[in-house]
Amino acid sequence: MTDRAALLRNRGRCQKAAMFLHEEAIADVQDRLSMVKKSFTTVGIVTGHPETWEIIEGAQIIADEDSLGLEDASFDLLIHAMTLHWANDPVGQLIQMRRALKPDGLMLAVFPGGQTLNELRACLSQAESETRGGLSPRVLPMGDIRDLGGLLQRAGFALPVADNITLTAEYDDAFALMRDLRAMGEGNALVARDRHATRRDVLMRTAEHYAMHFKGAQKPIQATFELMVLTGWAPSADQPQPLRPGSAKTRLAQALGTSETSLSD
Repeated sequence: MTDRAALLRNRGRCQKAAMFLHEEAIADVQDRLSMVKKSFTTVGIVTGHPETWEIIEGAQIIADEDSLGLEDASFDLLIHAMTLHWANDPVGQLIQMRRALKPDGLMLAVFPGGQTLNELRACLSQAESETRGGLSPRVLPMGDIRDLGGLLQRAGFALPVADNITLTAEYDDAFALMRDLRAMGEGNALVARDRHATRRDVLMRTAEHYAMHFKGAQKPIQATFELMVLTGWAPSADQPQPLRPGSAKTRLAQALGTSETSLSD
């Protein structure tokens, strides 16, 4: 799905001033770690942006290749930093991280989610349909929060949690947004992408639709960015375990301080 050479080329164009999504992701990761009452001594960070993600002293930076090259039970904290959306096998990446964690080790993954750039995708699709009579692969498919908890369970994590953060940025026009995406290293790197430059009429029509339908509060247009955050722990006997069904000693109505009403047959 991902053209690795194109992805690396795009990342080579990154500009520090445009990395605000990574800055938001870093702030969120640091906030979550501050609430974990556990010290981490062996930390790994999987990323395609090593300079941006040098956030923990002594952490090992790991390239986001298909094979992460991690030794089993070698880390007590692993962070997958803003690259899981480009993985050809996201579940495989999570499984590799699960195996690399020591018992009761923590995994955090943060990456763009399914609502990211929904405005741009809609406008590009409409513009291409009108000018070319069809669509070409332009925007990476991204995960939905309803499915991501299941990915953690499939990968074997305990206490899995999937949640999201929605951010809004405003721009002067669609072209300013596209320039920002290029400066983030998030240009089109799909294997099935159109290898020719996008026609001018498609871009102009996209900008027209954008300005018409997605107005910002302070600037002419707005763009949505959704950050998905996955949290999971390597299983351990020391972790809280669910009670056996039927073992409860207190009725739910009593716990809620309400009356219990029987249903009619």
